[in-house]
Amino acid sequence: MEFVPTRDRVVVEIKEAETKSKGGIIIPDTAGKDRPKEGIVIAVGKGKVDSKGKIIPMQVKKGDKIIYTEYAGNELEMNGKKLLILKEEEILAIQ
Repeated sequence: MEFVPTRDRVVVEIKEAETKSKGGIIIPDTAGKDRPKEGIVIAVGKGKVDSKGKIIPMQVKKGDKIIYTEYAGNELEMNGKKLLILKEEEILAIQ
């Protein structure tokens, strides 16, 4: 099943948080990990509609690696993948 987000929404495959530190220490699941803030765009809506009915195109495209705000969007799981649906304005940067 493929998602087609509406308007200025984006579907992102969430990049899993690291389970090892840079020094090689394994971080247990019970540790207070931050919520992941990076992912890959897998679907993009058509864009935001302004007050005159004109569609403002999206800046991101399918395949872009993005960084988003920590508590952005709504998480869901499909076919074993963690996905996030968020608004374009919640995206901070494109890598």
